[in-house]
Amino acid sequence: MWVQRVIELTGWEPLGISVDWAAIEGQLGVPLPADYKELYEAFGGGVFSDSVYFLARDEGVSFDFLTQWRVALSVDQDGKYGDVSAVDPYVIYAPGGKGLVEWGATEWADQYCWLIDAALPGEYPILARSDDGGPWDRYDMSTSEFLYRVLADADFQPFGIAQYDLGMTFEPGSGAPFDGQPV
Repeated sequence: MWVQRVIELTGWEPLGISVDWAAIEGQLGVPLPADYKELYEAFGGGVFSDSVYFLARDEGVSFDFLTQWRVALSVDQDGKYGDVSAVDPYVIYAPGGKGLVEWGATEWADQYCWLIDAALPGEYPILARSDDGGPWDRYDMSTSEFLYRVLADADFQPFGIAQYDLGMTFEPGSGAPFDGQPV
């Protein structure tokens, strides 16, 4: 339902991208949210309303969530940067563990992540943090509902962008849709 609302909101013609989810989920060690997969298959990676970045699988690294996740994980685990995580008080998800995987952001540096716990596959609360680096806000809703509310609900604060009248558009990311194979 929420995926369809995002499609209607943007006037987007779904791409019907074919993805090898087993290979992607195999790298993470957990299944991804079903509605995220629907969003990706309809849109691919790109930018909503010139300001909300949706990470998916894309030939360019800018919108490729697995590439972004791998980089964040390596930095998070690298002791030369200290022992404080960039997503403190959380850590970046490592296969088999519990932590954050970013799936979206804004041009203002807001971050949208899933809190993934390998022991609880199928539960994907969203943690979001505004650009000020303040505390994380938890949302027990689907990825597509969160995205819809960010785009269309002016009262969805501090993340709603509807009050800025940026238009309800989608622009594909840095390359053609990725074929679903791991990088």
